[in-house]
Amino acid sequence: MATNHGAHMANGSSSSRGTSTTQGAVPMEQPQISSHSIKTTQWASNNVGDRSSRHRRNQPRVPIVAFIIVAMAVAGTFIFWMTDQVFDGDEPAAVETGQQVEVNIPDGAGADQIAEILEDEGVIVSQAEFFKEVRNLGAETSMKSGTYTFVAGGNVREIVRQLTVGPNSDADTFTIPEGYTVSQIGDVVAEKIGLDKDEFMERAKASNYVNDYPFLARAIDRGDTLEGFLFPKTYDLGGKIKTPDTVIRMMLDQFVSETSGYDFDSEISKVNARYGLSFDEYDLITLASIIEREAITDDDRVKVASTFYNRLRDDYPLQSDATISYVTGRETVPEDNEMDSPYNSYLNEGLTPTPICNPSIKAIDAALHPADTNYYYFFIKEKDDLKFHEFSETYEQHQEVIDRWKAESE
Repeated sequence: MATNHGAHMANGSSSSRGTSTTQGAVPMEQPQISSHSIKTTQWASNNVGDRSSRHRRNQPRVPIVAFIIVAMAVAGTFIFWMTDQVFDGDEPAAVETGQQVEVNIPDGAGADQIAEILEDEGVIVSQAEFFKEVRNLGAETSMKSGTYTFVAGGNVREIVRQLTVGPNSDADTFTIPEGYTVSQIGDVVAEKIGLDKDEFMERAKASNYVNDYPFLARAIDRGDTLEGFLFPKTYDLGGKIKTPDTVIRMMLDQFVSETSGYDFDSEISKVNARYGLSFDEYDLITLASIIEREAITDDDRVKVASTFYNRLRDDYPLQSDATISYVTGRETVPEDNEMDSPYNSYLNEGLTPTPICNPSIKAIDAALHPADTNYYYFFIKEKDDLKFHEFSETYEQHQEVIDRWKAESE
């Protein structure tokens, strides 16, 4: 959550206090008497009925009345100016009761700020009532930032409840499907939240984040890409600054959160011992990404993982169409198997240089816990109601499956 930082300035004024200048020396035996003292003395010595005396007595009232008039005029001008400053262009548009209102609660907003936002947007009419419900529900510290859709004039208790549950608007949300590449993620954030894809791609480099995410160290030497580590999920940017960096850090943080339950060193060492490999975490994520693109069901994943591990153990190429599609951006055709590319897993043994997508936690789990099989081939195809999820130990069995698919799909 972001915090607003403001600079508070205090305007102070100073005034001169009684600086005087003497115009001439006055003999001490003849003390000066102010004009006010003279008037008072004369008025006291005159006859009460003297008209001139009464006139002189009433003279001070004229300046007083004038002062009051001037003061009222100045006060009126000041009030008009203040009203103009407060309401000119700053008054929120009136919102009819029952109208849907979209509200953004920024990161770090406390109850006071939230109440002010809701009142300004016309969602509530009384901050006092809002605070009452916040106290009743004990929600002082549990209200969440994000984008909400509320009904103006709605039940205040339900508004507070929703704030504790979390955002209910999809205005600032975007969903990254499992198996999307970094480039596809760039398309999503450009379309959904208006970020520039080129800026996103330029920022999506492991070297920009390795200091905060040490597991990216090997990725720097393998193309300096974040491929494999931008976790697929639905994200809400409500209340956050929309930048490529914000999006990338949210996704990297989610990767850390989703994989925090794994002891990678221990579990990968078991896989290595089982298949005679020397995998590290980067290798595991790379294989998980290929599993993600090849499998459809949970049952597929652990069997595909087993098939690939068997091939890696016995120095067979993976022969995965998905690795070639990562380069071509389309479904493969037979001619692609001869393509000169390190991602061509028909011609090259071992793993691809980098992950080929951003895998789900299920694909990562399958890479850590493969099924125990003797499979070397699989054929996974779905077309309308026809579904083939076939695994084979021999090439002959695999070819029979392909022939059967051709016959049934025609």
